[in-house]
Amino acid sequence: MAKADNKPSFVKRDTIIAGKEYAQLLVTLKERFRKSQIKAAVKVNTSMLEYYWSMGRDISTLHEAAKWGTAFFDCLSLDLKTAFPGQTGFSVTNIKYAKRWYEFYNQEDVIRQQVVDEFEMPTDFGLIPWGHHIDIFTRSKSVEEALFYIEETIQNSWSRAELGIEIDNNLYEKQGHAITNFDEKLPAPYSGLAKAILKSPYDFRFIDKKITTEKQLEDELAANITRFLLELGQGFAYVGRQMELKMPGGQTFIPDMIFLPYKA
Repeated sequence: MAKADNKPSFVKRDTIIAGKEYAQLLVTLKERFRKSQIKAAVKVNTSMLEYYWSMGRDISTLHEAAKWGTAFFDCLSLDLKTAFPGQTGFSVTNIKYAKRWYEFYNQEDVIRQQVVDEFEMPTDFGLIPWGHHIDIFTRSKSVEEALFYIEETIQNSWSRAELGIEIDNNLYEKQGHAITNFDEKLPAPYSGLAKAILKSPYDFRFIDKKITTEKQLEDELAANITRFLLELGQGFAYVGRQMELKMPGGQTFIPDMIFLPYKA
């Protein structure tokens, strides 16, 4: 009877699994997962924007009725930060943006009745990030122009930088003012818009780039492996990345990158 191996072991690729069928399956599963990531991110983005919309609505109504002074925003920002420590989005500037955002799309009764319910945020607004919205409503001269740039952003999957270029080039004036219905679609994976929605930056001093995904982080660490090993100190060896580690008892782990201590 063979003795059981009680040591962890790495799972190696089986060279038998190959061919077009396997390659196509892998592509399909990867693309499906990326689309699922985008859908989940859009839901989170939508919930956040709905909160900003309702906050802007409530502040717009109460601030005008109560005649509070300029200290109102400072106090509200401080109280929200105290209640939710570590949460972003409660700066004085951001709270003021939320108020202005809501008021911008509710400034004209005719436009509001056509495209915006004053109590609910338009569904399609959730398809683009907050930063895009800020650029659009602060740089548009009318609600019609803002809605045009929202639609174009969704249609073309623009990043914030790409959107800024189109606004600078006065695309609204060049292409016409017609407002059409938004398409029921999500930004394509890898598009500038998708990356903006998924954005969660890391900052490593020894990497000169801003990291927006775990995959990017791994790529940069692998590209700068010598410098990273120096950061870890002496006594480490780089083994590999995304290797499945099988533990005694059947548990498996897939470390992003593997560094093991060694003695020369």
